[in-house]
Amino acid sequence: MRSVNDAASPLPPLKTIQAFEQAARFGNVARAAEVLDLTPSAVSHQLAKLEAMIGRQLFVRGARGVALTSVGQQYLKDVSGILHSLAIATERASSDVSLDCLRLHSSPSFGLLWLMPRLEAFREEFPSIQINLSCSYEALHFSRDKIDVDIRHGDPNWPSYEVRTVSNETFEVLAAPKLLSRHPVHDASDLLDCDLILSEATLLRWPAWFAQHGLARPEKPYALSFDRSYMSLEAASHGLGFALESGLLAQKYLEAGTLVKVAPEALGAPVAAHHLVFPKAHAAFPRVRCFLHWVEKELGHQFVF
Repeated sequence: MRSVNDAASPLPPLKTIQAFEQAARFGNVARAAEVLDLTPSAVSHQLAKLEAMIGRQLFVRGARGVALTSVGQQYLKDVSGILHSLAIATERASSDVSLDCLRLHSSPSFGLLWLMPRLEAFREEFPSIQINLSCSYEALHFSRDKIDVDIRHGDPNWPSYEVRTVSNETFEVLAAPKLLSRHPVHDASDLLDCDLILSEATLLRWPAWFAQHGLARPEKPYALSFDRSYMSLEAASHGLGFALESGLLAQKYLEAGTLVKVAPEALGAPVAAHHLVFPKAHAAFPRVRCFLHWVEKELGHQFVF
C-alpha cells in the first residue's frame, strides 16, 4: 500500500521555477541567467530538469532564443500566480508589523533634485512608512539588495519588470538670467558660439540636439562637462554656460529664478528618461501602491505604461 507521501506529486525546486519564469519572460536563456546570477548552462539544466519532471516540452529552442509551447504558456500563467503569492507571503512574514519600510533606489540626480525635496511631504501624508533611499546608476537586484522600487534613468528595456515611465518630461536649454542677458538666444544657431555645459550621462546630449535642429555640432570645445545632471544644473545656475537638461530635474532652479528656459517652445525636446521599475509582486505591497500614487500626484499626471 502506497503512503500519502508516496502518492503525492513531487514539487519542482523553487530555483527551477525561477529559471523557467525568467527564461519564458526574456525568451533568452543568457538573459535569464544574468538576472538569476547563474550561468546559462545552469539555467538550461534547470529547464531540462523541469521538462523531464513534467514529461512535456515547455520550450521550443531556436538560434535566437527560446519560445514557449502551448503547454509552457499555460504553465507560466499558473506558476506566476503562485510566485506572486509566495512573494507576498514572504514579505508579510518578514516585515515588522510596527514598521513599514519603503526601500527605494534612484538614479542620483533624480533622487537629489526631484525626490529629496518632496520626502517631507510624503512623510506627512504617510507617517507610518519609513523610507530607505540609496542612489547610484547601478541597476540593483531587487531581492538581493532588498529594493522595493528602482527609479532608473535610461531607455526602458526591462521586460521582466513592471515599468512606470515619467511622462511629459522635456529637455530644455537652460541658462542663468545674467548669462542670457549677455547672449540672447532666439534659435538653435545662436548657441553655436556660446559656452555650453555638457551633461555626459543624459539621454539627449548637445551633438544629437544640434542634429535635431539641422546643425552640425559646434567646433568650439565645451566650457564644462559633468557626469551628473545636478552638477551641470548647479554650474549653469552660476552663469558658467548653457545647459541642456531635464526641466523636471531643474524645477527648483526654475522656481527660484536662478535658471530660465531658453526659447522653450522652439528648443525643448520631449524625452522618456526616468522610470519607476519593480517586480510585479511588489505592486501588491501597500507601501509601494502608496508611493506610486503619490508620485503621480506630485507629477500632476499619470505614468506611461
